[in-house]
Amino acid sequence: MFHSIHRGWLMPWLLLPALAAAQESPRDEAVEARVEVIGASPLPGQAVDRDALPYATQSANRARLDEAQADNLADFMSRRMAGVQRNDIQGNPFQGDLTYRGFRASPLLGAGQGVSVFLDGIRVNEAFGDVVSWDLLPEFAVNTATLVPGANPAFGLNSLGGALSFTTHSGFTAPGLRAEVLGGSHGRQRVDGSWGGSNDAGWHGYAAATGFDERGWRDHSGSTLGQFFGKLGRSQGEHSWDASLLLARSRLVGNGLVPAYTLDEDAGRSPDLYAARRASIYTHPDITRNRLAQLGLHYNRQLGTHTELEALLYLRRSTRDTTTGDVAEDAEGALNAALNTSATRQRGWGGALGLSGRRGAHQWQLGLQLDASRTRYRQREQEAFFTADRGTAPGDEAPELAAAVEGSATAVGLYAADTWRLASRTHVTATLRYNRARVANTLTTVDDDSDAAKAQPREVFTYQSVNPALGLTHRLEGGPTLFANLARNNRVPTVIELGCADPANPCRLPAGLQSDPYLKQVVSRTVEAGLRWPLRPRTRLTLAAYRTINRDDILFSSVSATSQLGYFRNFERTRHQGLDAELQHAQGPVTVTLGYSFLDATYQADGLLRSGPRNVAVTPGTRIAALPRHTLKLGVDWRAQPALTLGADLQASSRRVTAGNEDGRISDGGAVADLSLPGHAVLNLRLNWRGAQAGDDTPGWELMARVNNVLDRRYENFATLGASVFDAQGRYTGNEQAAVFVAPGAPRTAYLGLRLRY
Repeated sequence: MFHSIHRGWLMPWLLLPALAAAQESPRDEAVEARVEVIGASPLPGQAVDRDALPYATQSANRARLDEAQADNLADFMSRRMAGVQRNDIQGNPFQGDLTYRGFRASPLLGAGQGVSVFLDGIRVNEAFGDVVSWDLLPEFAVNTATLVPGANPAFGLNSLGGALSFTTHSGFTAPGLRAEVLGGSHGRQRVDGSWGGSNDAGWHGYAAATGFDERGWRDHSGSTLGQFFGKLGRSQGEHSWDASLLLARSRLVGNGLVPAYTLDEDAGRSPDLYAARRASIYTHPDITRNRLAQLGLHYNRQLGTHTELEALLYLRRSTRDTTTGDVAEDAEGALNAALNTSATRQRGWGGALGLSGRRGAHQWQLGLQLDASRTRYRQREQEAFFTADRGTAPGDEAPELAAAVEGSATAVGLYAADTWRLASRTHVTATLRYNRARVANTLTTVDDDSDAAKAQPREVFTYQSVNPALGLTHRLEGGPTLFANLARNNRVPTVIELGCADPANPCRLPAGLQSDPYLKQVVSRTVEAGLRWPLRPRTRLTLAAYRTINRDDILFSSVSATSQLGYFRNFERTRHQGLDAELQHAQGPVTVTLGYSFLDATYQADGLLRSGPRNVAVTPGTRIAALPRHTLKLGVDWRAQPALTLGADLQASSRRVTAGNEDGRISDGGAVADLSLPGHAVLNLRLNWRGAQAGDDTPGWELMARVNNVLDRRYENFATLGASVFDAQGRYTGNEQAAVFVAPGAPRTAYLGLRLRY
């Protein structure tokens, strides 16, 4: 079944005999007794022993997050979690396009999302497009991060490739004062602080704040961010509750892709803006302003010795305003640009109810989840002209409405899960969930002839799905725990997809929303098998092979082989399959983490895609763009002295297919050429120096230093075939020239920081 990935399997399996032979002693009692529990749903309930789960979870606590010194949560996951990649499509550290096993959790509107994200049980995928705004997550307040793989039905809609669950600190878990200050390359400044405490009466409180500012390493790319998170609660006997408040706002500049080289009809390459200057951008501005206010209320009650009741209510209000300077579709004289603005207003509310318990050989959970939202979206266009530095200045005409939508969505999920201990070393886990979603839209479009705005009739779509999962784990005596799992889940179309789904009224994303005919929901089925093997007291190996097949995947397609307009439609079948391997080993003062991933993500039907200036005919086996087949992650930490720790991490990936070149051509029926990005490796170094008696949980100070991309490697992690209207010196020509646009990786950067605990 996995004939196409045999080479990806080879490396980790060849290591097994050597690793097994390296065992010097059986697992000691401390390791045998250690139990790590994982939340197996948005409301974790009593959680489940990780070794009883039939899939390969990954998790990190606050200490591990601090140790890594990553730029942010998305950067940490791309460095340390197997199967996770980050594409810098926007070119901003807080706008990373994250993929896991080829499925996306992205801030880009119109991207096909496939990973659900939760904060303390609250779904944070935005209602409009299921996008994930990484800048609105309270990173300094995060206590644990857990990644659950596959089409897990317990996590509800959009959990096709996996689910991310973050939990925050309380006054119990983070007592006292914590503070960090950091500064370094390209004007980056960051300040984080938190305080937590509790008393004998059970009251606890926690507050955290973050401020961030930088001018960025690329032209015109300064960004700012501010966050506040607070939590107040009480634990008394069988009852506990807490209320949390999250406030965040940001102004992020993501100037996106830049042409690396242009192409002639014979695929000859000529250096362009990026080749001439690494910090170059194509056009500007590209500004996103986000604001968020979120209130959550969580209640927990113990119903006897083995039963627990959880309840969650939340309110969420977010705004997003964007300003982008683009090339005009129809240039008229000096008016060769377009200034596009959009405004999105979203209100969400909902809750969840969970009942979990243990009885005999069963650990069970029942749950109800409700998420509702209302969305208003407006997009306006204004004629403009390019300045000498490719900035966009508005013309005399006022902005005009391009598209608008008002919509609502309601999703209800009922689920039940049970982990049954068949024998002392054997567990069966079964999950069943019913999803029902209702999406209603009222679209306003602009007539091309009269330029008059007209509201379309209100349309309502309803989707239902019953999603099961069944898995088995068995621990071999003195050896590994084997696991296997089958799961099914679904994703319903988003407003942006329904609003551009009519081949008779195609649109250019994200500019146009047209009529909204029916789109089928995406259904994913995952099969996963692997092992968890504690080879020695401080050595653990995890292997997981998987295959996920998407039916009726939603892709953007062209109207015809020559048209540049397109629409969303269901694509019959896509497939993601591969292998994730992770080895953790500690020997004396040295800790090593090694991760390897193989990913084979392909289209499995004939179809026509639209990407950039051309249309791509795909056939079964055509690779999906921007996803490397092989990735390797290595992390090493050395406690050189009691107070000094030196660390390094390396991320290496193989070549990536360029979007628009999946079929190996540069134009419809044109020359054949492989425009793939080459593989690359990036090395980062870090240092921690702790003051006298300072530790993970003890007062004191700690000096931090890190250098990213130590070798100043010039690399790119995303590319697409497009058309440039500027020459290599950045002068406007008006003549469209085929070009490869890339997302450049950051150059060498250095940062110095101080961490305090009191």
